[in-house]
Amino acid sequence: MGVEKEVIQVGDGENFPQEGNQLTMHYTGTLADGGKQFDSSVSKGKPFQFVIGVGQVIKGWDEGVAKMSLGEKSMLKISSDFGYGARGAGGVIPPNADLNFEVELLAIGDKKAPGFESNSSGSCSIS
Repeated sequence: MGVEKEVIQVGDGENFPQEGNQLTMHYTGTLADGGKQFDSSVSKGKPFQFVIGVGQVIKGWDEGVAKMSLGEKSMLKISSDFGYGARGAGGVIPPNADLNFEVELLAIGDKKAPGFESNSSGSCSIS
């Protein structure tokens, strides 16, 4: 299957991530089977930052997030081969598990989504 994206809230439709961009995201990850949450930047109160297209995240994120525009919130449905595969992860994601991630693209480099601000201490807030 790979990755399937379902838009929850549309973005600006103009600014899309390019390979090598630093992105700032909020996410909540759940197991497709049963819906158990295994991780969430929202719960932690701290957005997640990574560089897209260079293998810092699972393949489902690299491919799915690249199709999002700034400010977009979507559900990424990721098959195990685009997730953690046969190895699983950290005792919380079983081997061969399909995953669902609700993701929100808050910033592409210095371009921020409306209502998103990061302060000088490195923490972020969404209004």
